Amino acid sequence: MTGYLASLCGGLLIGLSAISYLILTGRIAGISGIVGRLAGGHAVFVNGAFVIGLVIGPFLYAQAFGAWPTVTLVASTPLLVLAGLLVGIGARMGSGCTSGHGVLGLARLSPRSMVAVATFLASGIATVTLLRIIG
Repeated sequence: MTGYLASLCGGLLIGLSAISYLILTGRIAGISGIVGRLAGGHAVFVNGAFVIGLVIGPFLYAQAFGAWPTVTLVASTPLLVLAGLLVGIGARMGSGCTSGHGVLGLARLSPRSMVAVATFLASGIATVTLLRIIG
């Protein structure tokens, strides 16, 4: 069970932050929307605090667990940049990102979020399958 403790705590904190953001602002805690509003100069204090919380998360993790989170990237930098751009474009086209649709949209039983999350998952499965066939 202790092997899952960090993931459990992370999930609880994501849920707590999403609910807190919804209660305090009346808005869905989707990262693409928060960063977009911050870049546009809207609700700078609240959106800035949320983004700062995301940035300091690994430092808090290191304090709590005595080590930095393990992250292994096996893709090249150009592929990561392309993937990031595609995710950003998809988030704008889908009127939200995986965090907004997946965390709060599903919790609110939003039909649009259910379709979005199903699309995210199907796209991910198709991509992994295709890359395993090609590679």
